[in-house]
Amino acid sequence: MKESENLRASDADRDQVADRLREALAEGRITPAEHAERIDVVYQAKTYADLEPVVRDLPGEADPPVRLTKDPAEPPPVLPPVPQSTSIVAVFAGADRRGRWLVEPQTNVSCVFGGVELDFRQAVLSQREVTVHVTCVFGGVEITVPPGVRVINSNSAVFGGVDLPEDDDLAHDAPVIRLTGITLFGGISVHRREPGKKRGRKAARELHREMHERHRELHHGRRERLRELREARRATRRERS
Repeated sequence: MKESENLRASDADRDQVADRLREALAEGRITPAEHAERIDVVYQAKTYADLEPVVRDLPGEADPPVRLTKDPAEPPPVLPPVPQSTSIVAVFAGADRRGRWLVEPQTNVSCVFGGVELDFRQAVLSQREVTVHVTCVFGGVEITVPPGVRVINSNSAVFGGVDLPEDDDLAHDAPVIRLTGITLFGGISVHRREPGKKRGRKAARELHREMHERHRELHHGRRERLRELREARRATRRERS
């Protein structure tokens, strides 16, 4: 056993290993059940020797996160995801977030006559359940999640809707993305797709056409509703007179 492995692990060491496990879960290298088991081991670890088996079969550093010496020929470690703003705003415009980004416990999305795309396939969740709070008015939000992630809708839709994919074979402790907020004359579409798999041009055109048709139907429904309200007010005035 290396002498450095007998050293006591710090809270920062344990947090660093926990970050690697979250990345491995997001990349599909380990299952949610394996992630839960290894996290328990990490936060009970006292030395580097206790931490080493947890990440032994994962790509990257094979030794504990902090070492006294470093092999100059060893490739640099994968950098942690860069924290980003918890607010995404699209007003008469578009916005997106994709790639390897850190998902905070709550992300706020404001979409007014615009569109927002959120791709969680390479994202790293800061905790097992995160919340995406969406306020969407005459707009659309497209969300892509990898297999193994549960999406729960708690968003209230008025003259709009939220389309969710069917759940695949999910573990009870699978990562959760919870949708909250309100959608008014707009829509949220959630798709489940493998990391690295791109949406074809035909599918993109179909999505654009579908969103256009939805907005047109919502606009038509709004006009009809306003017409009915005007007719009701006129009828009320006639009855009073």
